[in-house]
Amino acid sequence: MLVLHKPTGALVEVLTLESLYNPCMMEIMGQLQAGEEMQDPESFPKSDLVFPSGESLPRCWLDSHYREHNLNKMDLAIAV
Repeated sequence: MLVLHKPTGALVEVLTLESLYNPCMMEIMGQLQAGEEMQDPESFPKSDLVFPSGESLPRCWLDSHYREHNLNKMDLAIAV
């Protein structure tokens, strides 16, 4: 899978797909897709990555507590 590295604008091939959608992992291992030669694998913070279209990664891939935030909002709405 390819994602876009926001700081450089380069595409990154995700080597460990599980780490991309695991919200408990803050980094992924990937390879920059730059030039003709295969680049060495390196670590990328998920906060620096978006889909090639520019769309953000899903919150459930980035925040392990995303459901708690939604439940707290629902509790507040019910209390009002």
